[in-house]
Amino acid sequence: MAFVNTFLRTIRCSAVHTLIQEGGRWPSLKVSHQLTQSRRIMLSHHMRKEDAKSETNETLDLEEWKSILKSGIESAEPVKTVAQEDSSLNGMRELVEMWRLAGRAVPQLITTEQLHVLMELPTKTARKKYLKFLSVREIIKTNQKEKKKELKEWSKSKMESLDQLETKEDATEKKNTFLLHVRDSSIETIQRWKCAQAMKFGQPLVFDMVYEKYMSRYELENTVCQLMESEGCNRRNADPFHMYFCSLQPDSPYHKELVKRYMGAWDNIFVTATDKPHVEIFPKEQLVYLTADSPNELKHFDHTKIYIIGSLVDKCQQTGLSLANAKRLNLATARLPLDRYLKWDVGAKNLTLDQMIRILLCLKDTGDWKKALSFVPTRKHDGFMEPAASKKTNLKNERAMEHAPAMKRKVLKNSKVYEFGKSKSFIKPEQI
Repeated sequence: MAFVNTFLRTIRCSAVHTLIQEGGRWPSLKVSHQLTQSRRIMLSHHMRKEDAKSETNETLDLEEWKSILKSGIESAEPVKTVAQEDSSLNGMRELVEMWRLAGRAVPQLITTEQLHVLMELPTKTARKKYLKFLSVREIIKTNQKEKKKELKEWSKSKMESLDQLETKEDATEKKNTFLLHVRDSSIETIQRWKCAQAMKFGQPLVFDMVYEKYMSRYELENTVCQLMESEGCNRRNADPFHMYFCSLQPDSPYHKELVKRYMGAWDNIFVTATDKPHVEIFPKEQLVYLTADSPNELKHFDHTKIYIIGSLVDKCQQTGLSLANAKRLNLATARLPLDRYLKWDVGAKNLTLDQMIRILLCLKDTGDWKKALSFVPTRKHDGFMEPAASKKTNLKNERAMEHAPAMKRKVLKNSKVYEFGKSKSFIKPEQI
């Protein structure tokens, strides 16, 4: 009996298997066959994807591990540099404290920026001089603060006394006056409007900012102070220039010091600051470089020209820098006629930037050299030259007669001078 049961089972399984292979009449068996085949395909595809993912994950892990190692090495270096900088700054602070205890001229408060400048100085004497300069400046600032405080207290007491007098008099009627009170804000508005007009229609004046590498930090700070003074003089003038700061690189020492000194007002001043040189902005034919080393003398102010002033402090001992720069760019040069109008015997003829712009503004408005050169400090010269035009003309005529050829002498001897009153009108030579 058991044998019969097993035989029937085998026959039934083989029949089912043949029906599935031949696609028999049972639809359920056909669907199950399709499902079994599709399951096998899907599983194999899924396994392949998982294998690829595992391989990519392994490569990504290796790359991340390498990047982590590299970042650890790179991050260790700046930590070391920061620690070294902190240790050097602390050492410099201790040195300053030691010099203060020794009784040397040292400021009471010193910033980290000043400590960095102190560290950059090469010699001990330079550091002493810089600390002395900081201490003197600190004393001047404290004295100015005290004076301002005293002046404020005095004005407050004066106003209180005036209020008491007014209450005593019991003046009920208001005082009438024909003078209008002009506020400072309205004056500043007028000045800014004039500067805006000058930026549109005014004559350009260029400050060349390429000399920062030739100056020390103290000289650069002094130059920036003179530039600020020049901008203020130009703003207050009736007919200002359109000022250009050419070759002013962003984040350069010049730019950083200007932003620091103007205290947030750098973007609001009426000055065109650009990193381009003046040769790329203006035509070369109109440019005239003003330098004290030029052999050419400026005889009159030309309103069609564009004058260039080198932003170089007058205390710098390196002469000929601006002239060399102008020659390299093939620009016309000129110098102020100081020898012609002033008794200037000894000393360099270098003027500050604010003195130069005052002279040029006066020449632009009046054209009078004597009035313009009155802005030159009297400590640098012994006064103006006396007018001796007649003596100079006679000397020139005698020299011309000595060096003239014989034919010209004959013409001058046989010529007739027609006089009207006392002035000589013209000379009419006779025929020889």
